[in-house]
Amino acid sequence: MKIAETPRISAPPRVRRSEVVSLALSPTSKITSVHLDRLAIVYVRQSSQRQVRENRESTDRQYGFAEQAVAFGWPPDRVLTIDEDLGKSGRTTEGRNGFQRLVGEVTLNHVGMVLGLEMSRLARSSKDWHAFFEMCAIFGTLITDEDGVYNGNDPNDRLLLGLKGIMSEMELHMMRNRLQHGRLNKARRGELFFSVPFGYVKLPNGKAEFDPDEQARSVVHLLFEKYDELGTVHSLLYWMVEHGIMLPIRARNGAKKGQLDWRRPSLATLTQTLHHPMYAGAYSHGRRPAFKKSYATGQGRKPQWLPMEEWEVLIWDHLPAYITRERYLKNLERMKQNQTGPNTAGSPRQGCALLTGLLVCGHCGSRMQVQYQKNENIYYRCMYAHLTATEKTCLDLSGNVLDELVSGQVLRALEPAALELSLKAQTDLRRERERLNSHWKQNRQRAQYDVELAERRYQAVDPTNRLVAATLERQWEEALERERALKEEYDRYCVQALPQLNADDEARITALASDIPTLWHSATTTNADRKAIVRCLVESVVVTVDRHSEHTAATIHWIGGFESCHEFARPVRDYKRLADRDLLMKRLGELREDGKTAEQTADVLNTEGFRPINPGTTFNREIVRDLLLKLGLNGERNDDSLLGPGEWWIRDLADEIGMPWQTLREWATNGWAHGRQTNVEKLWVIWADRDELKRLRKLRSAKSHGIRGYPAELTKPKRRP
Repeated sequence: MKIAETPRISAPPRVRRSEVVSLALSPTSKITSVHLDRLAIVYVRQSSQRQVRENRESTDRQYGFAEQAVAFGWPPDRVLTIDEDLGKSGRTTEGRNGFQRLVGEVTLNHVGMVLGLEMSRLARSSKDWHAFFEMCAIFGTLITDEDGVYNGNDPNDRLLLGLKGIMSEMELHMMRNRLQHGRLNKARRGELFFSVPFGYVKLPNGKAEFDPDEQARSVVHLLFEKYDELGTVHSLLYWMVEHGIMLPIRARNGAKKGQLDWRRPSLATLTQTLHHPMYAGAYSHGRRPAFKKSYATGQGRKPQWLPMEEWEVLIWDHLPAYITRERYLKNLERMKQNQTGPNTAGSPRQGCALLTGLLVCGHCGSRMQVQYQKNENIYYRCMYAHLTATEKTCLDLSGNVLDELVSGQVLRALEPAALELSLKAQTDLRRERERLNSHWKQNRQRAQYDVELAERRYQAVDPTNRLVAATLERQWEEALERERALKEEYDRYCVQALPQLNADDEARITALASDIPTLWHSATTTNADRKAIVRCLVESVVVTVDRHSEHTAATIHWIGGFESCHEFARPVRDYKRLADRDLLMKRLGELREDGKTAEQTADVLNTEGFRPINPGTTFNREIVRDLLLKLGLNGERNDDSLLGPGEWWIRDLADEIGMPWQTLREWATNGWAHGRQTNVEKLWVIWADRDELKRLRKLRSAKSHGIRGYPAELTKPKRRP
C-alpha cells in the first residue's frame, strides 16, 4: 500500500530591504498611460526662511523627486516643480500661492501624479489634507512620497493617506507644544526677551540692562517725573512736543539694528511706557494673548491687554528699575481713573463744573453726570433711571451753589499749607528749568559729537577718492547744519523759557501762596487746574436731594478717610418745593391785606428771614409782584406803578388817539413808536409825551384820509430821554 506524498510548499525567496525600497519607488500597476499623458508635479515647501537657509539637505531631497518622476516614465519636459511656498507654514492654505496653483492644475485634470517628500510638505492640517487627496481621487491623480505610490480610490491607500495626515498634524502640535513649554520655562526664569522697551538694551548674553546712553536714561526719568506732575498722558504728550523732547528708540532689526534713533513721542508709545512693568524692575510674560488671524478673512483683531493677575509670569525686583513698584501701581490706577466711566472719575477737563466725576447720588449711589445750560449754569443729573430703564426716583441738582460750598471747604483746608505750597512752587520752577537746561545741553553735546565724527571721517579718507570724499563732505555739512539749527532753537528756548527766580519773584510767589483764594479765582487759573486741586484733597461728594425741600445734605469724603457733613439750600424751579412755602404765601397775603406796597412787602419778608427760590438773592419789587400775580392778588394791567414817566398802557393810548390797539402794537413792533413788554403778563407799554401824541395823531390821520403810504418823517419817533 502506497502512502500518498504530501506536496511540499517552497518558502518565498528572501528579499533584501534595499530591494523593498526600490520596489516601493518603482513603477507599479497603479501608474497607467493615462497618468503618463498628464503632468507630474513636484511640490517643494519649507516652513520658514531659516529652514530654507539652513536645512539645505531637506530642500535638495525635495527637488530630487523630479528625477524620480522621470524614472517612473515621465519625460523631463512634462515634470513641473512648484517651489513658490518656500518659507511658508503648512498649518493652513492661506497665503500659499504654490499650493493654490497645484490645486488648480489638479482640478483642470492636468496632473497625473503629485510628488513630495512627505505628507507634511503638502498640508499640516487634516482638513486641508483630506480635501486635497479626496480631490486627487476624483480626478484620478496619484500621490507619491518617499514610501510609495498611493491611489486615492484604493481603500488601503486611503487608510494610509488618512493616517499620514493625522500623524502630520499631530507632529505639528507636538513640536509647537515643545517649543511653547520651552519658551515658558525660560520665561519663568525671567530670561526670555524678544525685545526691550526704550531706556533698556538687550545684552549678547540675553539679559536686559539700562541703556548706556546717559541722555536716553534721563529722558525716561523725565517722562515719569513729568507724568507725576501733570497727571494725564495727553498733557504729558503736549508738554514733550512743546519742549521738543524726543524718545530714544533703538532699531530692533534692519541695517541700523541696535543704533539709537530719536523719534517724536506719540500717545500710544507714552501709554505703553507707563503700562510696562519693566520700568518698575519687574519681568513679565503673557501680558497679552498671542495674535491669531482669522482663516476666513485673513485678518483678525489683536487681543486686549490682560489684567495683571492673569499674566503668565510676573517676577518683581528682577530687573534694573527706573521707578518703584508702588509708583508703577499708582500710575496704573491714575490712568484707570482718568478714563471716563461709571466707576471712574475721568481726567480733569476745562468745563466749569468743579465736581465732574466726583459727585455721587445719595439715593442710588451712582455717579452724577454734568450738563451745562445757558449762562454757564451747571446742572448735575442722576442717570440711573435712564441707564436701567426704571422709574426715576432720584432728583437732579443745580450745581453752582454746591460747587461754591466744596470750593470754600477746599480753600479752608489749604490755608495751613500756604507756606509749604509757596516753597514747593519755587522748587518746582527751579527743577523745571534745570531739567530742560540739562536736556538741551545733552542735545548740543550730541550734535557737536556728530559734527566731530563726520569731520574725522572726512579727514581720514583719501582726497583722491572723490566718490567717497564727496559723500563724507556732504554728511559733514549736514551735521553742521543740524548743529546750527539746534543752536538757533536753543536761543529761542532761552528767550521763551522760565526766567531765573530772583528775590522779588520768590517774594511774589510767597504772597500768592499765602492768599490762596485770590490765586483760586485768578483768570490765569484754569478750570482743569481747580479740578486737579480738588481731586488732590477730595475723594467723592455724596449729595442727598430732598424732593419736598430746598435744603440739601452733602457729605465730602476727603482723601485720608475724613468725612465732613454740610447742608445748603439748592435752587428750585417753583415755590412749591420750598419747605416754608405755605408760611410764605400766608404772610404775603397778610401784607397785601394790610395795604403794603411791593417794595414794603419785600422789605418785611427779607427782615423776617424769608428767601426766594434762588439761593443768595433777596425779595425785591419784581419778585413780590410775580408772587402776587400767581396768587391772584394782583395783575400788571391794574398796577400803574409799572409805568414810567410818559408811558401808557397800549389800550389807553389807543383810546386816546382813537385807533385800534392792534395797529398801535404793529407800529411799536416796526419801530415807529417806543414800546416794551412787562415781565410777567407781557403787556405792551408805549412811551409818548406831548410831541409824540401829536405825531401819532398825524400818522393816524394820514392813514384815515387814505393817503397812499406813510410819510417818512411821521414814522420816525422822537428820541426818548
